[in-house]
Amino acid sequence: MKALVTAVLSVAALSACAAPATRISTSLQRYGLDEPRADCVGTSLQKDLSIGQLQQLGRAAAAYRKQDTDPGVLTVGDLVHVAGEIRDPAIVVAVGKAAAGCGVVR
Repeated sequence: MKALVTAVLSVAALSACAAPATRISTSLQRYGLDEPRADCVGTSLQKDLSIGQLQQLGRAAAAYRKQDTDPGVLTVGDLVHVAGEIRDPAIVVAVGKAAAGCGVVR
């Protein structure tokens, strides 16, 4: 889950040359998630969220990590909490759906 938040953080700085799904997948793979699941999460979040929503999620995750006493550990509950802080139910649903549907939830 920490990798999912970190990948989403990288979307906040989207470049014009890479689709959000590709950037999310690449980040997740850098943090050890296998390519099929990383691609699944990236595709799911890109499909279900707008660029603005992805950026909101990235900002919320960055704020959470600054206050986290143990940034090396992030549970599914933490990730849903971060998404819920945005007060956009679509973001909470998309994050949960991506994590569960792509087998990131353990």
